[in-house]
Formats: sequence, structure tokens, C-alpha cells
Amino acid sequence: MFYVFNVVFPVFALILIGFICGRTGKLGQSASIELNRFVVWLALPAQLFHFASSSSWQTLWQPGFITAFFLSCLTVFILVLIVSWVRNRDLVAASFSGLSASYSNTGYMGIPLCVLALGQDGLAPAIISTFIVFVMFAIATVLIETGIQSHKKSHEIVWNVLKSLCTNPLLLAPVAGLLWSSTDLVLYDPLEQVISFLAAAATPCALVSIGLFLMQKEKSAPQEAWGVSFAKLILQPLVAWLIAGPILDLPALWLSAVVMLAALPTGTGPFMLAQYYNADGRMISRVVLLTTIGSLLTLSLFLWWSRGV
Repeated sequence: MFYVFNVVFPVFALILIGFICGRTGKLGQSASIELNRFVVWLALPAQLFHFASSSSWQTLWQPGFITAFFLSCLTVFILVLIVSWVRNRDLVAASFSGLSASYSNTGYMGIPLCVLALGQDGLAPAIISTFIVFVMFAIATVLIETGIQSHKKSHEIVWNVLKSLCTNPLLLAPVAGLLWSSTDLVLYDPLEQVISFLAAAATPCALVSIGLFLMQKEKSAPQEAWGVSFAKLILQPLVAWLIAGPILDLPALWLSAVVMLAALPTGTGPFMLAQYYNADGRMISRVVLLTTIGSLLTLSLFLWWSRGV
């Protein structure tokens, strides 16, 4: 399907641009770090706030779809987390693996792909799924904080986790956006323009940063990336179909949407979270690249199958 390629290609192209710029020295060794700081503290929070503030609660309330997509994310997250933890006994690394296997690129790829494949009716499930991946983001953050603070007493762990959640811009921004959307207030136009400018920079900067990171770490990427990529592209859509189809019997449009969104490649969120915590992002960056390339095949096959059903 050419429109699948048209949606996936820009993601891969921006990663490649970052890789080439790092290889040729056009962007220095500190470029990845500085780009990450810009994305984590300015661009991505602006994007999350802008997206959340423009959505209505009525649009988001679809219990069957929410159940199917959330359970598919949670099932794969827990499965990969357990496998990774059993191997390494590292809750922080296992949490990043679980998030990488369940965090679909709904914002950048899910929305245009659903609209192209399902028409304007596909916009609602894409928006809902974006907020569900925010929930997965929060769950992973709690586990990461718990792993980091594991040497402390239980009440100190709880306090530090709460403090981290309340100061993490990647979690505060969508919550603030949802709260703003529930009011009748209108953002001051120049302020909204500033937020829009920052939001527009989030995805390209994040993808270029991943390319730079791949250039620096390419020879030592963990083999675990292949298993996580398999879980993301194959296991999660299968679980989503099982829950949405045989179990919940969702209408055709919502069934197609939940499987398509579950089959999306890993977004940049886990990589940005790793950079926020100064964690090793080698495995995550590889998963983003592998799933983005692999989704050209898996999404095309799914769309071909869904049109024949």
C-alpha cells in the first residue's frame, strides 16, 4: 500500500538524516543530548498539551475500544517486562523494554493512517489511542522510579515517585491539556502560536536525535531489540484482535482501528523518557528503527487483509 509507505517513509527519512549528519560531522557529538533536552523540556510537552487541549471528553469515551486497546498494550507491556526482568533483574531496564513493546506511534503515524484507511471516522479511535499510550507512559514512569529508588524505604519510594510524576513535563503536559479542554477558556492567540511552533518541532527533532544516537551506538545495540520489535509488530496486534473481535465483538470500523493502531511501530516517547532519566537508549532507538521499517510490511499486509474481509 503506497499510503502506508507515504506515512512511514518520513519517520525513517528523519532518522536517516540524523544518522548521516552525525556520520559526516555536520552535527557534533553533543547534538543528540541537546536536541533531547529541547524535546523533553519544551517541544514534546507543548505537543502533548496542544493535542490534549484540542480534544473533547465526549469524543474519547468509547468503552469497548478503550478496553481492547488498553488491554493489548498492558498485556504486551507486562509480558515483555517480566521476560526482561527475569533475564536481567533490572526493573528500570525491564520497564523501558515493556514500554518500547507497547508504545504505538499513534500521534505521528496513527492519526494520518487511520484517516487514510478508514476516512474521517478513523480520527476518533486514533485520538483515543494517543491518550491510552499516555497512560502506559505513566505506568512505566512509576515502575522506573520504583526501580531507581529501590534502595530506599517504602515511604520514601512512594514520596519520590509522586514527586517525580508531579514534576515530569511529559506527564504534566497532557494532564494540563485535558483539564484545559474541560473549560470554556480560549488560549491567548500569540501564546497558542508559540505552543504550536514548539509542538511542530517535537517529532522531527526527536527522530533526528534518534538517528544521531544510532550513529554513536550502532555497534553495541542489544539483541533484545529484535524480541521487543516482534512483540510490538506481531504480538500486540494479535492480542488487540483477539480482545476486540472474538471477545468484545466490536463493529468493523473499531475492530480495524484497534488492530491497526496496535500494529504501529514504537513511537519516540520511550526514547525521550530514557533521555529524561539519563538511561541507556540503545535498545529503544533500535526498536524504533526496526519497528518503523518492519511496519511497512506488517501494516500493508493488515490493510490488504482487512479490505478482503
